[in-house]
Amino acid sequence: MEELHELNLVSLHEAVEEKQFDFIPKGFDEYLGQEELKNKLKVYTQAAKMRKEPLDHLLLFGPPGLGKTTLSQIMAQVMGVGIKICSGPMMERTGDLVAILSSLDSHDILFIDEIHRMPTAVEEVLYSAMEHFRVDVIIGQGAGAKSINLPIHPFTLIGATTQSGKLSAPLRSRFGIIERIDFYTEKDLQLIIQQTARFLNLTLEDDAALRIARSARGTPRIAKKLLRRVRDFAQVHNHPVVNDELTRQALTFLGIDDDGLSIIDNLLLKTMIDHFQGGPAGLETLSSIIGEDKDTLEAVYEPFLLRMGYLEKTPRGRQISYKKLPFLRKKYFGQDMLI
Repeated sequence: MEELHELNLVSLHEAVEEKQFDFIPKGFDEYLGQEELKNKLKVYTQAAKMRKEPLDHLLLFGPPGLGKTTLSQIMAQVMGVGIKICSGPMMERTGDLVAILSSLDSHDILFIDEIHRMPTAVEEVLYSAMEHFRVDVIIGQGAGAKSINLPIHPFTLIGATTQSGKLSAPLRSRFGIIERIDFYTEKDLQLIIQQTARFLNLTLEDDAALRIARSARGTPRIAKKLLRRVRDFAQVHNHPVVNDELTRQALTFLGIDDDGLSIIDNLLLKTMIDHFQGGPAGLETLSSIIGEDKDTLEAVYEPFLLRMGYLEKTPRGRQISYKKLPFLRKKYFGQDMLI
């Protein structure tokens, strides 16, 4: 009885907000953005469906929060097959993967997130499964152990990774389709935000949606989270219509400025100007001054600042772009400081 109660608690504390109150596209037409990738996936899924064959194994790589899982669910929906979703780090034993593969029906999709973090022993089980739709199962231990070759239903493996370079060469070579999913444009994010606002029954003006899009770092997951926080702000302050000014106030409340930069973004850039006249500066030194973990700076904040042209990587360290330096000096110090 205690175990059942514990399981119920776990299920209640899962990401309720994202699972129950987020818009989930049911088809390619409802999935906004990534037009080139979408058109390719439409062709791949339609061709496999016409041949009545499983879709070829697919590797999707790109930054987190861009919709790799959602696209996989749409492909399963279009092909009329089942989909099982799991995570690479969670499969610690080969038996875990064998059990999942054995449970798949014909032409089903197995989606493995963060597939580059799968243990090597577990990954090797995938090789024969992907190529020959068979898995080797070891029964018994020691001298009496026997290997049994177990057939499984033809299936499609969709692997998702944020670090494709860490994927082993043998596994990567077994994917027939390899596609990159990239950051979204502000226009696409604006459409996604408006789509989600309609789902939430929230009246959102176009300018407000664009402001949120500019602060979303090219990522739909962040855009949707910001929208929900703006909705909270509007509801508490009794605003039935979310306009640009209200959105600006809400984002400021969240620590995001008019340029879409977060508190840590601004702290990093201001520190580089104040302490190093714009750089170059070492990442570990910046981490110590700011009080933020080095890996977090590199993985979470740097990519956006590099992409937007604020930062540059040099052999001597990080430095602020010369094009952005005058603007940032004026922003932080109110005047064009001399280097």
